[in-house]
Amino acid sequence: MDRLLKEDGFPSQKLIVLPDHILAEYAAHPLIRPLHITDIGCFPHARHHYRHRPEGSEAYIVMYCTDGSGWVTLDGERRHEVRKGELTVIPAGTPHEYGSSEEEPWTIYWLHLKGELASSFFGEYGKAAPVPIPVERSLAIIGLFDECYELLLKGYTLDHVAYVSQLACHLAGMIRLVHARRQAFPSPRRQLDIEKAVEYMTEHLEDNVSLAELAAQAALSVPHFTQLFKKKTGYSPIDYYLRLKIQLASQYLDLTDLSVKAVGVRVGFQDPYYFSRLFKKIMGKSPSEYRSTHKG
Repeated sequence: MDRLLKEDGFPSQKLIVLPDHILAEYAAHPLIRPLHITDIGCFPHARHHYRHRPEGSEAYIVMYCTDGSGWVTLDGERRHEVRKGELTVIPAGTPHEYGSSEEEPWTIYWLHLKGELASSFFGEYGKAAPVPIPVERSLAIIGLFDECYELLLKGYTLDHVAYVSQLACHLAGMIRLVHARRQAFPSPRRQLDIEKAVEYMTEHLEDNVSLAELAAQAALSVPHFTQLFKKKTGYSPIDYYLRLKIQLASQYLDLTDLSVKAVGVRVGFQDPYYFSRLFKKIMGKSPSEYRSTHKG
């Protein structure tokens, strides 16, 4: 059966395309050059929405589905289903095709982004599948979109476009973080397990906990826990734990009159020499030097 195709025009849609001459005038500005929005919109319940760009787009395309479902195909390869709560990034220059489900038309928030840092923010996406967005991030993403859209509605002044570019960087950074976590932990349960272990660390910074205790918090074997933890943070669990201790120690040095030895004991180090060596290794200064440094 032939499918009806409809590119634009949906009730209550939002759509802004910044004029080329405006972008040409502003794109070299240092606050806009790193990343800027060229197009922004929201298509609610967009039945028959469809796009086919055989040559791809000059911009990175970000699409966030908040209701219904649809699909996207990148570079003529595997077709990915896009469901409620999932975000898709289409890299610049990538041939693509996408459309809304006929049975459950999607509602999508979307942006086109260009700039010197666009590939740094989104280059890891490639042909990746849509990424589920946690609820707390969902509200933030929609909030940033609305702020960008409402400000641009008030005019394409340099100040407006510059501010929107900073919001775009915030949004892109958030998306990159969510994507990185998803890549490290395809299973949300494993992400939660590691977060439980970190929470346990922060609750016991004035004590000393073992690697076995931390692994038990994540309900994992010590080798598996160590592997996953380092994949997520870049540090071994104990190294991460020691860094949290030194971070707390630096706060005691800043905010109290406790002696260096007393601070070390407070965060679980009975040997003051070991504490001082570790502090300098992590902070780049001895505890006494750190305390004497002017801050704020």
